[in-house]
Parts: sequence; structure tokens; C-alpha cells
Amino acid sequence: MSAARAHPGLNGHGAAGPGGRDPIIEVRDVWMSFPGKKMGDAVHVLESVNLRVHEGEFVVIVGPSGCGKSTLLNAIGGFVRPTAGEVIVEGAPVAGPDARRIFVFQENGVFPWLTVEQNIAFGLDAHAPEKRREIVAHYIELVGLGGFGKSYPRELSGGMRQRVEIARAMAANPHIIYMDEPFGALDFITRLKMRSDLVSLWQREKKTVLFVTHDIEEAVQLADRVLVMSRRPATVQEEIRVDLERPRDLDSKGYIEARDRVFRSMGMSLRVGSEEGSGGGGGGAGVRLLHARSDAVDRCEREPGAGGAAGDGGRCAVFAG
Repeated sequence: MSAARAHPGLNGHGAAGPGGRDPIIEVRDVWMSFPGKKMGDAVHVLESVNLRVHEGEFVVIVGPSGCGKSTLLNAIGGFVRPTAGEVIVEGAPVAGPDARRIFVFQENGVFPWLTVEQNIAFGLDAHAPEKRREIVAHYIELVGLGGFGKSYPRELSGGMRQRVEIARAMAANPHIIYMDEPFGALDFITRLKMRSDLVSLWQREKKTVLFVTHDIEEAVQLADRVLVMSRRPATVQEEIRVDLERPRDLDSKGYIEARDRVFRSMGMSLRVGSEEGSGGGGGGAGVRLLHARSDAVDRCEREPGAGGAAGDGGRCAVFAG
């Protein structure tokens, strides 16, 4: 079985849900434009976007920087209204943000004046104090922050702060989690570890996750399906199903094939540098991504403690999920 298969879907992407179920998220022919600098001008961001996400799926939207991925996620989350088309979530048109659907952003969203425990407890006021403490303790342990409950965000590494935000999102028991490049500000090794931790949490909690990134490696490491967006005005130009077991071996043939399929869908070269020698005729400078391994991963294998900030586990992740 091929590791990556294209599924054009029926009038959209991801039409056939598990067991024939209706999608929990459906975007129907969404267009989005914003006013331009000059009167009468418009900036066209999204164009005829169709997609479907089913309950319990981990779907990643990937595309070039600035193509409108975050705009699409904001429309799905109810923060902006599409110029045309509609967004249906849990069977109803989206009219605005909903407490049953939680956002996790790239920017540090934890409250600096609250401790880890207080951050995770934010939004749990409907529970009795004892139940609230139980929920907070559960998610502190689940995200690997045991012993840091009384700490403030300034005392934590970037990866730990992002764990706090993910724990807060999970603790609210949402039906859906929207994630907008949540690991974009982290270093390479911490991003690998956070991806692995996120997949483990998702497998335990069975939440529906819609995740936006411009990082192709991240998309393939995380997703059940990758939805590839075009340049602006953007549409979903291809769906790629990632049929790989978890944990995902980043050196496996199937992983590399899936990753390269996304590269090709985005119209990107699989070579870095010039195919022909430049200047003094130094020979071909092309480097095939098919055989390229990150120096950081190689260092990770040589030095198992490399790259981790205090409290990030002190180890590297060569597998994702």
C-alpha cells in the first residue's frame, strides 16, 4: 500500500467519513476577500475552498506562507465571516467563536500572571473545586509538567509553555481543537518532541484536530490527511492521505514518499541548490531531499541529551507520534 494517496473527494476534500458519518467540519465553497489599499480594490485571499473533517481525525492544512491558511482557520473558528460560501461545524452554520471549540495559537497564549495550575484551570469554573483540582492534576501529568504546577510561565522553557497551552485546551474538554502553527516559534528539537507529545495526547483523548502549518515535515509527521493549499488566492488543490503507522519513522521509505508527495503538490523542487555548478565550475550543487537528513536529527542520535531545554525531557525524538 502506498504511504500517500490522493483523494479528490466528492465536491470537496475528505467526503467519505469513517463508517459513512457526516463530517464534523465542512467548508462549502468559501471565498474571502479584504479591502485593498485603494478604494474599490480588493485582496482576494481564498477562492472556492471546500473541505471536510470527520470526528476524531487529525487533519493538517499546509501551504505557502501568506496563502491564507490562518484566514481559513479563523473563518472555521468563527472569528471572521467568509465573503461567500458557508462553514458548517457540528451540523450548524458557524456564527462566531464557540466554547466547545478551542484555539491554540503560535503566539504564547498562557497568562503570565497565573501559575501553570491556574492557567490550566482557566475556564473550568463550572466544576466544583475538588473536580477542578482533579482535572488540572490529570493534565499536568499528561503533558509532562509534574512538579511545575506552582511555576509561572517566565520560569518555563518555550516548549513547556506550549504544553501548558495544550493542557489548558484539553482540560476544557472541547469537541474540536484548532491549532495555528503552535510550534512555529520553537527550536527544531523541541518541535520534534512537541509533535510526538501532541500525537500521544490526541491518541488518548480522541479529539478532532485541525492543524495549520507551512512546515511540510510537520504536516506529514502529524496528519491522517494533509490538505495542500495553493498560492493566493488559495484553494485546497490536493488531499494526501498519510497511511503510516504511529510512531512515524522519519527515515522510512513511506515517510519520505509522503513528504515528497506534498513537496511536489506545492510545486516545490526536491533539490536544494543549483543542479549545475556555479561560478568557478565547482560541479553540481544539488542536494536531493530524498536522501537529506537534518543535522539536528543526526546530532540528536549522537548526543541523546542534545537540544532539550530544562524540563523538555532532556531527550531527542527521532520518531514523530
